[in-house]
Amino acid sequence: MASMMERADENLIPAVQKEIGEAFRTGPSDLGYLTFIRNFVEGLASPLAGMLVIRHDRPTVLALGSLCWALSTAAVGISQYFWQVAFLRAVNGVGLAIVIPALQSFIADSFDDSIRGAAFGFFYLMGTVGGIGGGAFATVMAGYEFLGIPGWRCALIIMSTLSSIVALLVFSFVVDPRRKSAINHSCDKNSERDALVDKGNANSTSPWLESWTAIKAIMNVKTFQFIVLQGLVGSTPWTAMVFFTFWFELIGFDHKSAAAINSLFDVGSAIGSFIGALIGDRLSLIYPNSGRIMCAQFSAFMGIPCSWLLLRVIPQSVSSYFAFAATMFIMGFTISWCHTAANGPMFAEVVTAKHRTMVYAFDRAFEVSLSSFGAPMAGILSEKIYGYNPAAVDPISGSAQDAYALSRGLSTVMAVPFGLCCLLYTPLYWHIGRFYVLYFKFLKLSMYSEHSGKDSEISKFREEEDGVRIRSINDKKRKEIKL
Repeated sequence: MASMMERADENLIPAVQKEIGEAFRTGPSDLGYLTFIRNFVEGLASPLAGMLVIRHDRPTVLALGSLCWALSTAAVGISQYFWQVAFLRAVNGVGLAIVIPALQSFIADSFDDSIRGAAFGFFYLMGTVGGIGGGAFATVMAGYEFLGIPGWRCALIIMSTLSSIVALLVFSFVVDPRRKSAINHSCDKNSERDALVDKGNANSTSPWLESWTAIKAIMNVKTFQFIVLQGLVGSTPWTAMVFFTFWFELIGFDHKSAAAINSLFDVGSAIGSFIGALIGDRLSLIYPNSGRIMCAQFSAFMGIPCSWLLLRVIPQSVSSYFAFAATMFIMGFTISWCHTAANGPMFAEVVTAKHRTMVYAFDRAFEVSLSSFGAPMAGILSEKIYGYNPAAVDPISGSAQDAYALSRGLSTVMAVPFGLCCLLYTPLYWHIGRFYVLYFKFLKLSMYSEHSGKDSEISKFREEEDGVRIRSINDKKRKEIKL
């Protein structure tokens, strides 16, 4: 439920950008800054989630973040000035920064390696269902007034109320997996392996020192470095997609039609993320050194032809409704594999359970903050290069010329980053193979240490490998890997 409400909240503002632009007399560049501000603050504040989770149960952290974003969303609904909206979007980013990494580590701790990708896929699927509902609800509501209050304002207030209820339910009923694992610690193989990896590292009494130790350990993980590198450019197109609903309305589609087309993209993303996760789990057993990477590269590459077809090839007319709908569904289905099939499960394999929230938090910190330039970049290109004119937009029929300008700005910001993202996954082919070789070397040293009582060999191993964190993989995968 928390995942569904989080995605619903993310989709609210993009779904009513046209109405916000009319209410505050702003164009795509200013509307893009709203997304930029929220994402940038979310990225900067993401490490806060890792620090909080070290000392507090994740349900408490999730409830705190959910309440933060709920209150800020309600405040946007009653704002009278654009600067107020911008400030509150920044506050909203803080709430999302706390919730998302905690949710991801919650999923990673709750499932074994062999099905973790599917778990991330189902988690993303349910979140997308919430996003579809939130976006469609806000888009449809935006076309009406209630007691003289614009519908988009009512939509924000209603969704914030539901988010507050979910925050209360999470705080009251959700149990942190770490409590369950603590009860069965003596019989949990993963816990034993985590303890073995961290052997000799004393827990710090200071949360700040403990957080700093976790940060340094994570920064030395090569897999983390490569995934973050591709994410810096690969996340940029996703931030620019906030203009899709606005673009369809400029073409001339009404609120319901624009919401329906955009919902098909979300439906495709939901199904694709789950199917992609299942494929990634299967390929990781057949090709442990490359299966997940192949899934991610295929997904990133598909963003190029799909975005080009959508924004450059299909005639921008209401008569192209079915062409837009089919393309949006296929695009959502194929470009949504990266996190569930590759990034999320791979992060969980290369760090200990204690540091998972921190690694997801820092992934968000780098990717979200730097990729947040995508939305304002698309708006600036549309206005400064391709001739978008906010004054020429008709509130009812839109503007074909401005729709064309916005589509050119969007295609520029989407196609190139998708291609770079695909290429930047390539170094992982070499590093993941090396990771599994190191893992088996570590197992041999561990067995030798247990029989001989010499822990110096493991210490020497850690120093020689320059801080590379060794995480276990499940028994089935270890049997299938042939060195």
